[in-house]
Amino acid sequence: MSSKDLIVDPATIDCDTISADLEAIREFNPQRFEMEQLTAVVRDDAEAGVVIAYRDTSEADFWVRGHMPGMPLMPGVIMCEASAQACSYLARSHNLVGDRPLGFGGLDDVRFRGPVTPGDRLVIVAQRTRFRPGAMVVFRFQCFVGTTLVCEGQMRGVPLPSIA
Repeated sequence: MSSKDLIVDPATIDCDTISADLEAIREFNPQRFEMEQLTAVVRDDAEAGVVIAYRDTSEADFWVRGHMPGMPLMPGVIMCEASAQACSYLARSHNLVGDRPLGFGGLDDVRFRGPVTPGDRLVIVAQRTRFRPGAMVVFRFQCFVGTTLVCEGQMRGVPLPSIA
């Protein structure tokens, strides 16, 4: 992938400056326990429609024991879920879909380009490409380990019925 196709140059991302920790993320994202896939948000730019978050992986992650024994790899679906949670944080923290939780409306052109293993930091960069207020938000996303692109694609988020 050429650098002109990157949302943000991963070499310029400062993961030491946190804009939202896990508690702040929980104010907007309903996932808990094993399904919480974000460690922190480091950039939340509503004007540019860009969010940068990360997920620190470890030997204790639920997928390590069984995917794949002897060669643990973060499942692609979990990379997509982490990306969706970053997108949801941006959409909900800036009231793009009202106060309802954001759910998957679809994934397009997803490509897995490299492994994520226990101990890696998965950095997620997502950019809003279009939205209809209260109805749908479309993002493109890129995931990195260091400066290596490991996953990319597009996703649509749609508001879910309110959780009672």
